[in-house]
Amino acid sequence: MSPPLPPALDISPPLVNSANPWATTLDDLRLLHACPSTGAVTTRTSLIQGFAHDPSKHQYIFHSPETHASSARDQPIGTAPPAQTASLNSLGYSPHTLEIYLHFIKTISNETVAKHSSPAGPPSSSAKKPFIVSVTGTPAEVAQSYDLIAAAAREVAFPLAMEINLSCPNIPDKPPPAYSRTAVAEYLAAVQARIAAAGPGLARIPFGLKTPPYTYPKQFDELFGALEVAAEADPAGACPVSFITATNTLGSCLVFSSPSPSTSSPAAAGVSGELGASDALSLALPGMGIGGMAGAPLHPLALGNVATLTRMLGQRGDKMGHVCVVGVGGVLDTAGYRRMRAVGAKVVGIGTALGLKGIKVFEDIESEVEGRW
Repeated sequence: MSPPLPPALDISPPLVNSANPWATTLDDLRLLHACPSTGAVTTRTSLIQGFAHDPSKHQYIFHSPETHASSARDQPIGTAPPAQTASLNSLGYSPHTLEIYLHFIKTISNETVAKHSSPAGPPSSSAKKPFIVSVTGTPAEVAQSYDLIAAAAREVAFPLAMEINLSCPNIPDKPPPAYSRTAVAEYLAAVQARIAAAGPGLARIPFGLKTPPYTYPKQFDELFGALEVAAEADPAGACPVSFITATNTLGSCLVFSSPSPSTSSPAAAGVSGELGASDALSLALPGMGIGGMAGAPLHPLALGNVATLTRMLGQRGDKMGHVCVVGVGGVLDTAGYRRMRAVGAKVVGIGTALGLKGIKVFEDIESEVEGRW
């Protein structure tokens, strides 16, 4: 008998949150898990050793793609004006460690089991709703994360999967590894080695990659070159990845706090290229004002990435035909959900719209699709 393919990412309904700042706390995750309109819950990206979150540097704003009017920094969920359908962030990763997220998940599991066993228990869908645990770090740390998540899966009531975030544009001196064939191959080899070493004693869990927005064919080729190498090393001759989440935010973007900043002292002026005091005050984000963009302006690029990934996976038949694409980027409503599904996304993820509307965005989509997911 031939070796089995990687475990599938089984999500129904095919609607999830992406790894984002509105999936940070235990209460955030409880709310997302209790929502009947989500098919799975994704945690904010974490590291084994944690991330040095600095609230004075790591922030987000919402803004209007048309007028560039922006909200206050770190606007509470659901309070930004409806026209501000784009977001910009200088965030890194979660301030919580992976261990804390696994504790959060176990807490929700225990609560769910207790409620489900009572006469007034929740719908059965919440009892088996998966968690996608988003992680990052070095290849060795990600491999260790896989072990920790797979072990935790034996202690909770619902399936767990691991998303390897290789695409954050906001980490100084650490370009997103998903732009490099060599780097992606190193991460995949580390996880494959850990799976092989675990043997049958540790049940295999789905894992996937979160990719950045690719803007030209060579970048897709870099990713698929790494996937091909991993497939050749797999006992089944198949890519070990179960899913690809596309896309993360687009880096190197800037928004002013005022839609019409003064031109008397341009930010680019001066030999040093440094911002003056007046320029810094007019930027929507701290420091140089640079961050990763998401929401409505990212949507066409995300659609193109999902369409291209779907086509290229399909062209590789038995090696990669099993890989599920989770489409993320600028999905604000039912129309955006349908567009993502139309270009090949098996599951659709929502980030900026969760910050804009709260979990109502999932409920509205479920209501409007009327069961035709």
